[in-house]
Amino acid sequence: MIDKLHTIITRYDELADLMSQPGAMQDMKAFTKLAREHSGLTELVEHSKKYIYTYEQLQEDEEILNGDDPELKELVKDEIGPLKEDIAKQEEKLKVLLIPKDPNDNKNTILEIRSGTGGDEAALFAGNLYRMYLRYAERKNWKSEVMTLHENEGGGVKEVIVTIIGNGAYGLLKFESGVHRVQRIPETESSGRVHTSAATVAVLPEAEDVDVEVNESDLKIDTYRASGAGGQHVNKTESAIRITHNPTGLVVTCQDETSQHKNRDKAMKVLRSRLYEVEMEKQHKERADARKSMVSTGDRSAKIRTYNFPQGRVTDHRINLTLYKLNEIMDGDLSETIEALQLEDQKAAMEAV
Repeated sequence: MIDKLHTIITRYDELADLMSQPGAMQDMKAFTKLAREHSGLTELVEHSKKYIYTYEQLQEDEEILNGDDPELKELVKDEIGPLKEDIAKQEEKLKVLLIPKDPNDNKNTILEIRSGTGGDEAALFAGNLYRMYLRYAERKNWKSEVMTLHENEGGGVKEVIVTIIGNGAYGLLKFESGVHRVQRIPETESSGRVHTSAATVAVLPEAEDVDVEVNESDLKIDTYRASGAGGQHVNKTESAIRITHNPTGLVVTCQDETSQHKNRDKAMKVLRSRLYEVEMEKQHKERADARKSMVSTGDRSAKIRTYNFPQGRVTDHRINLTLYKLNEIMDGDLSETIEALQLEDQKAAMEAV
Protein backbone atom coordinates (compact mmCIF):
# COMPACT_ATOMS: atom_id res chain seq x y z
CA MET A 1 0.00 0.00 0.00
CA ILE A 2 2.86 2.38 0.82
CA ASP A 3 4.16 2.30 -2.78
CA LYS A 4 0.69 3.02 -4.12
CA LEU A 5 0.28 5.99 -1.77
CA HIS A 6 3.67 7.40 -2.78
CA THR A 7 2.59 7.16 -6.45
CA ILE A 8 -0.61 9.10 -5.69
CA ILE A 9 1.33 11.82 -3.82
CA THR A 10 3.77 12.11 -6.73
CA ARG A 11 0.89 12.54 -9.19
CA TYR A 12 -0.67 15.18 -6.93
CA ASP A 13 2.60 17.15 -6.91
CA GLU A 14 2.95 16.75 -10.70
CA LEU A 15 -0.52 18.23 -11.20
CA ALA A 16 0.31 21.20 -8.96
CA ASP A 17 3.47 21.77 -10.98
CA LEU A 18 1.62 21.57 -14.32
CA MET A 19 -0.98 24.09 -13.14
CA SER A 20 1.72 26.53 -12.03
CA GLN A 21 3.51 26.50 -15.40
CA PRO A 22 3.50 29.77 -17.38
CA GLY A 23 0.68 29.69 -19.92
CA ALA A 24 -1.12 26.82 -18.16
CA MET A 25 -4.37 28.78 -18.26
CA GLN A 26 -4.24 29.48 -21.98
CA ASP A 27 -6.11 26.22 -22.59
CA MET A 28 -8.87 26.55 -19.98
CA LYS A 29 -10.42 23.17 -20.75
CA ALA A 30 -7.11 21.39 -20.13
CA PHE A 31 -6.45 23.51 -17.04
CA THR A 32 -9.91 22.78 -15.63
CA LYS A 33 -9.33 19.06 -16.15
CA LEU A 34 -6.02 19.26 -14.25
CA ALA A 35 -7.60 21.32 -11.47
CA ARG A 36 -10.43 18.81 -11.03
CA GLU A 37 -8.03 15.88 -10.82
CA HIS A 38 -5.86 17.79 -8.33
CA SER A 39 -8.86 18.73 -6.20
CA GLY A 40 -10.16 15.17 -6.30
CA LEU A 41 -6.89 13.85 -4.87
CA THR A 42 -6.53 16.39 -2.03
CA GLU A 43 -8.29 14.43 0.72
CA LEU A 44 -6.63 11.16 -0.30
CA VAL A 45 -3.17 12.78 -0.29
CA GLU A 46 -3.71 14.30 3.16
CA HIS A 47 -4.66 10.91 4.62
CA SER A 48 -1.86 9.18 2.69
CA LYS A 49 0.80 11.46 4.18
CA LYS A 50 -0.61 10.92 7.66
CA TYR A 51 -0.66 7.14 7.14
CA ILE A 52 2.92 7.05 5.82
CA TYR A 53 4.16 9.14 8.75
CA THR A 54 2.43 6.85 11.28
CA TYR A 55 3.61 3.71 9.47
CA GLU A 56 7.24 4.90 9.44
CA GLN A 57 7.00 5.79 13.12
CA LEU A 58 5.78 2.26 13.89
CA GLN A 59 8.62 0.77 11.83
CA GLU A 60 11.19 2.79 13.79
CA ASP A 61 9.67 1.76 17.13
CA GLU A 62 9.66 -1.93 16.14
CA GLU A 63 13.33 -1.70 15.11
CA ILE A 64 14.15 -0.22 18.52
CA LEU A 65 12.12 -2.95 20.23
CA ASN A 66 14.20 -5.57 18.38
CA GLY A 67 17.45 -3.78 19.25
CA ASP A 68 19.80 -4.00 22.22
CA ASP A 69 19.13 -0.73 24.05
CA PRO A 70 16.92 -1.50 27.10
CA GLU A 71 16.21 2.17 27.86
CA LEU A 72 14.95 2.90 24.34
CA LYS A 73 12.91 -0.31 24.38
CA GLU A 74 11.13 0.88 27.51
CA LEU A 75 10.37 4.24 25.89
CA VAL A 76 8.74 2.83 22.75
CA LYS A 77 7.04 -0.21 24.31
CA ASP A 78 3.87 1.68 25.20
CA GLU A 79 3.74 3.51 21.84
CA ILE A 80 3.45 0.48 19.60
CA GLY A 81 -0.07 -0.61 20.60
CA PRO A 82 -1.74 2.79 20.01
CA LEU A 83 0.21 3.21 16.75
CA LYS A 84 -1.09 -0.13 15.43
CA GLU A 85 -4.65 0.84 16.37
CA ASP A 86 -4.22 4.20 14.64
CA ILE A 87 -2.86 2.54 11.50
CA ALA A 88 -5.80 0.08 11.40
CA LYS A 89 -8.28 2.99 11.56
CA GLN A 90 -6.40 4.93 8.89
CA GLU A 91 -6.33 1.87 6.60
CA GLU A 92 -10.14 1.62 6.77
CA LYS A 93 -10.44 5.27 5.80
CA LEU A 94 -7.93 4.84 2.96
CA LYS A 95 -9.82 1.81 1.60
CA VAL A 96 -12.85 4.06 1.08
CA LEU A 97 -10.79 6.90 -0.39
CA LEU A 98 -9.01 4.49 -2.77
CA ILE A 99 -12.30 3.31 -4.29
CA PRO A 100 -12.25 4.54 -7.93
CA LYS A 101 -14.05 7.87 -8.02
CA ASP A 102 -16.90 8.62 -10.37
CA PRO A 103 -15.28 11.23 -12.66
CA ASN A 104 -18.59 13.09 -12.73
CA ASP A 105 -18.92 13.56 -8.97
CA ASN A 106 -17.43 17.06 -8.89
CA LYS A 107 -19.53 18.32 -11.79
CA ASN A 108 -22.53 20.59 -11.75
CA THR A 109 -25.79 18.73 -12.24
CA ILE A 110 -28.95 19.09 -14.27
CA LEU A 111 -31.99 18.14 -12.21
CA GLU A 112 -35.22 17.21 -14.00
CA ILE A 113 -38.48 16.81 -12.05
CA ARG A 114 -41.75 15.76 -13.67
CA SER A 115 -45.17 15.08 -12.19
CA GLY A 116 -46.30 11.49 -12.61
CA THR A 117 -49.47 9.62 -11.75
CA GLY A 118 -51.91 11.53 -9.56
CA GLY A 119 -53.08 14.55 -11.57
CA ASP A 120 -52.96 17.91 -9.78
CA GLU A 121 -51.73 16.27 -6.56
CA ALA A 122 -48.72 14.84 -8.45
CA ALA A 123 -47.93 18.29 -9.82
CA LEU A 124 -48.12 19.78 -6.32
CA PHE A 125 -45.75 17.07 -5.07
CA ALA A 126 -43.35 17.74 -7.96
CA GLY A 127 -43.38 21.38 -6.84
CA ASN A 128 -42.61 20.25 -3.28
CA LEU A 129 -39.64 18.21 -4.50
CA TYR A 130 -38.41 21.17 -6.54
CA ARG A 131 -38.45 23.38 -3.45
CA MET A 132 -36.79 20.61 -1.40
CA TYR A 133 -33.82 20.39 -3.75
CA LEU A 134 -33.48 24.17 -4.01
CA ARG A 135 -33.41 24.39 -0.20
CA TYR A 136 -30.76 21.64 -0.12
CA ALA A 137 -28.72 23.58 -2.68
CA GLU A 138 -28.98 26.69 -0.51
CA ARG A 139 -27.73 24.72 2.49
CA LYS A 140 -24.70 23.67 0.42
CA ASN A 141 -24.14 27.24 -0.84
CA TRP A 142 -24.73 26.12 -4.42
CA LYS A 143 -26.33 28.25 -7.11
CA SER A 144 -29.28 27.25 -9.26
CA GLU A 145 -30.46 28.28 -12.71
CA VAL A 146 -33.88 27.36 -14.11
CA MET A 147 -33.66 25.94 -17.63
CA THR A 148 -37.34 25.06 -18.18
CA LEU A 149 -40.39 25.48 -15.97
CA HIS A 150 -43.90 24.35 -16.94
CA GLU A 151 -46.37 25.11 -14.18
CA ASN A 152 -49.62 23.23 -13.67
CA GLU A 153 -52.95 25.07 -13.84
CA GLY A 154 -54.03 23.49 -10.57
CA GLY A 155 -50.79 24.49 -8.83
CA GLY A 156 -47.38 22.88 -8.65
CA VAL A 157 -45.30 22.00 -11.70
CA LYS A 158 -45.68 19.63 -14.62
CA GLU A 159 -41.96 19.78 -15.41
CA VAL A 160 -38.95 21.72 -14.21
CA ILE A 161 -35.35 21.45 -15.34
CA VAL A 162 -32.78 23.29 -13.25
CA THR A 163 -28.99 23.42 -13.26
CA ILE A 164 -27.40 23.11 -9.82
CA ILE A 165 -23.99 24.78 -9.84
CA GLY A 166 -21.52 23.83 -7.13
CA ASN A 167 -18.55 21.61 -6.38
CA GLY A 168 -19.69 18.02 -5.84
CA ALA A 169 -23.31 18.72 -6.80
CA TYR A 170 -23.70 15.64 -9.00
CA GLY A 171 -21.85 13.39 -6.55
CA LEU A 172 -24.30 14.22 -3.77
CA LEU A 173 -27.51 14.31 -5.81
CA LYS A 174 -26.95 11.40 -8.21
CA PHE A 175 -28.74 8.90 -5.95
CA GLU A 176 -31.98 10.94 -6.22
CA SER A 177 -32.85 9.61 -9.70
CA GLY A 178 -36.02 7.54 -9.74
CA VAL A 179 -39.69 7.60 -8.79
CA HIS A 180 -40.61 9.50 -5.62
CA ARG A 181 -43.99 8.54 -4.16
CA VAL A 182 -46.14 10.64 -1.81
CA GLN A 183 -48.95 9.50 0.45
CA ARG A 184 -51.12 12.29 1.87
CA ILE A 185 -54.64 13.70 2.05
CA PRO A 186 -55.18 16.25 -0.75
CA GLU A 187 -56.75 19.56 0.25
CA THR A 188 -59.62 18.82 -2.14
CA GLU A 189 -60.37 15.43 -0.52
CA SER A 190 -63.46 15.96 1.62
CA SER A 191 -63.53 12.41 3.02
CA GLY A 192 -60.00 12.63 4.42
CA ARG A 193 -58.82 9.66 2.37
CA VAL A 194 -55.07 9.28 1.80
CA HIS A 195 -54.08 9.47 -1.87
CA THR A 196 -50.91 8.14 -3.48
CA SER A 197 -49.25 10.03 -6.32
CA ALA A 198 -45.76 10.25 -7.75
CA ALA A 199 -43.13 12.35 -9.46
CA THR A 200 -40.00 11.33 -11.30
CA VAL A 201 -36.57 12.81 -10.73
CA ALA A 202 -33.61 12.54 -13.11
CA VAL A 203 -30.14 13.74 -12.09
CA LEU A 204 -27.63 14.25 -14.90
CA PRO A 205 -24.02 15.40 -14.71
CA GLU A 206 -23.64 18.63 -16.66
CA ALA A 207 -21.79 17.57 -19.80
CA GLU A 208 -19.17 19.83 -21.32
CA ASP A 209 -17.98 20.10 -24.91
CA VAL A 210 -15.03 17.86 -24.03
CA ASP A 211 -17.40 15.12 -22.71
CA VAL A 212 -19.81 14.92 -25.64
CA GLU A 213 -19.21 15.85 -29.26
CA VAL A 214 -22.42 16.92 -30.96
CA ASN A 215 -22.35 17.30 -34.74
CA GLU A 216 -24.45 20.18 -36.04
CA SER A 217 -25.45 18.01 -39.00
CA ASP A 218 -27.19 15.64 -36.56
CA LEU A 219 -29.45 18.38 -35.25
CA LYS A 220 -32.84 19.61 -36.40
CA ILE A 221 -33.51 23.04 -34.89
CA ASP A 222 -37.00 24.55 -34.95
CA THR A 223 -38.08 27.94 -33.66
CA TYR A 224 -41.58 28.83 -32.54
CA ARG A 225 -43.46 31.40 -30.52
CA ALA A 226 -43.30 30.98 -26.79
CA SER A 227 -46.55 30.44 -24.92
CA GLY A 228 -47.65 31.39 -21.42
CA ALA A 229 -47.05 34.42 -19.25
CA GLY A 230 -44.49 36.90 -20.44
CA GLY A 231 -46.13 40.11 -21.55
CA GLN A 232 -46.26 41.44 -25.08
CA HIS A 233 -42.98 39.79 -26.08
CA VAL A 234 -44.58 36.36 -25.91
CA ASN A 235 -46.35 35.19 -29.10
CA LYS A 236 -44.77 37.98 -31.17
CA THR A 237 -41.18 36.69 -31.39
CA GLU A 238 -40.12 33.17 -32.34
CA SER A 239 -37.68 32.92 -29.44
CA ALA A 240 -38.55 29.38 -28.32
CA ILE A 241 -36.25 26.58 -29.48
CA ARG A 242 -36.82 22.89 -30.16
CA ILE A 243 -33.72 20.80 -30.86
CA THR A 244 -34.04 17.23 -32.16
CA HIS A 245 -30.97 14.96 -32.13
CA ASN A 246 -31.66 12.79 -35.17
CA PRO A 247 -29.43 9.77 -34.34
CA THR A 248 -31.09 9.21 -30.94
CA GLY A 249 -34.46 10.93 -31.36
CA LEU A 250 -33.87 13.02 -28.23
CA VAL A 251 -35.87 16.26 -28.20
CA VAL A 252 -35.14 19.27 -26.00
CA THR A 253 -37.19 22.47 -25.86
CA CYS A 254 -36.55 25.77 -24.15
CA GLN A 255 -38.68 28.93 -24.15
CA ASP A 256 -37.95 30.56 -20.79
CA GLU A 257 -35.61 33.22 -22.16
CA THR A 258 -36.70 36.09 -24.39
CA SER A 259 -33.55 35.61 -26.47
CA GLN A 260 -33.49 32.83 -29.05
CA HIS A 261 -29.71 32.59 -28.61
CA LYS A 262 -30.01 32.05 -24.82
CA ASN A 263 -32.74 29.45 -25.29
CA ARG A 264 -30.53 27.61 -27.79
CA ASP A 265 -27.57 27.60 -25.36
CA LYS A 266 -29.75 26.23 -22.55
CA ALA A 267 -31.30 23.58 -24.80
CA MET A 268 -27.86 22.46 -26.00
CA LYS A 269 -26.65 22.17 -22.42
CA VAL A 270 -29.57 19.85 -21.57
CA LEU A 271 -29.10 17.87 -24.80
CA ARG A 272 -25.39 17.27 -24.13
CA SER A 273 -26.17 16.07 -20.62
CA ARG A 274 -28.88 13.69 -21.83
CA LEU A 275 -26.57 12.24 -24.49
CA TYR A 276 -23.90 11.85 -21.84
CA GLU A 277 -26.42 10.03 -19.64
CA VAL A 278 -27.18 7.57 -22.47
CA GLU A 279 -23.49 6.68 -22.59
CA MET A 280 -23.34 6.40 -18.80
CA GLU A 281 -26.31 4.01 -18.78
CA LYS A 282 -24.44 1.73 -21.20
CA GLN A 283 -21.50 1.66 -18.80
CA HIS A 284 -23.79 0.93 -15.82
CA LYS A 285 -25.29 -2.05 -17.66
CA GLU A 286 -21.84 -3.39 -18.57
CA ARG A 287 -20.80 -3.56 -14.92
CA ALA A 288 -24.21 -4.53 -13.51
CA ASP A 289 -23.22 -8.18 -13.06
CA ALA A 290 -20.11 -7.22 -11.11
CA ARG A 291 -21.83 -4.71 -8.90
CA LYS A 292 -25.31 -5.51 -7.65
CA SER A 293 -26.34 -2.20 -6.13
CA MET A 294 -29.75 -0.59 -6.50
CA VAL A 295 -28.19 2.59 -5.15
CA SER A 296 -25.87 3.06 -8.10
CA THR A 297 -28.08 2.06 -11.03
CA GLY A 298 -29.70 5.46 -11.45
CA ASP A 299 -32.78 3.71 -12.85
CA ARG A 300 -35.44 6.39 -13.37
CA SER A 301 -38.29 3.86 -13.38
CA ALA A 302 -37.43 2.41 -9.97
CA LYS A 303 -39.53 3.50 -6.97
CA ILE A 304 -36.84 4.78 -4.63
CA ARG A 305 -38.58 6.72 -1.86
CA THR A 306 -41.96 7.22 -0.20
CA TYR A 307 -42.99 10.38 1.66
CA ASN A 308 -45.83 9.55 4.06
CA PHE A 309 -47.33 12.80 5.36
CA PRO A 310 -49.91 11.40 7.86
CA GLN A 311 -47.13 9.57 9.72
CA GLY A 312 -44.36 12.15 9.10
CA ARG A 313 -42.26 9.36 7.62
CA VAL A 314 -39.79 9.14 4.75
CA THR A 315 -38.62 5.70 3.59
CA ASP A 316 -35.83 5.01 1.12
CA HIS A 317 -36.64 1.58 -0.28
CA ARG A 318 -33.17 0.86 -1.68
CA ILE A 319 -31.47 0.74 1.70
CA ASN A 320 -34.53 0.19 3.95
CA LEU A 321 -33.94 3.51 5.70
CA THR A 322 -36.92 5.10 7.48
CA LEU A 323 -36.70 8.55 9.07
CA TYR A 324 -39.48 10.26 11.01
CA LYS A 325 -38.40 13.75 10.00
CA LEU A 326 -40.51 14.47 6.95
CA ASN A 327 -40.83 18.22 7.57
CA GLU A 328 -37.08 18.66 7.89
CA ILE A 329 -36.41 16.61 4.74
CA MET A 330 -39.00 18.53 2.71
CA ASP A 331 -37.23 21.69 3.87
CA GLY A 332 -34.00 20.46 2.26
CA ASP A 333 -32.34 18.60 5.15
CA LEU A 334 -31.25 15.65 2.99
CA SER A 335 -27.82 15.12 4.53
CA GLU A 336 -28.67 12.02 6.60
CA THR A 337 -30.38 10.29 3.68
CA ILE A 338 -27.65 11.11 1.18
CA GLU A 339 -24.84 10.07 3.56
CA ALA A 340 -26.56 6.71 4.15
CA LEU A 341 -26.86 6.16 0.38
CA GLN A 342 -23.20 7.08 -0.14
CA LEU A 343 -22.13 4.64 2.56
CA GLU A 344 -24.14 1.81 1.01
CA ASP A 345 -22.67 2.59 -2.40
CA GLN A 346 -19.13 2.55 -0.95
CA LYS A 347 -19.79 -0.86 0.64
CA ALA A 348 -20.98 -2.25 -2.69
CA ALA A 349 -17.93 -0.80 -4.45
CA MET A 350 -15.54 -2.32 -1.89
CA GLU A 351 -17.19 -5.74 -2.24
CA ALA A 352 -16.79 -5.54 -6.02
CA VAL A 353 -13.05 -4.73 -5.86
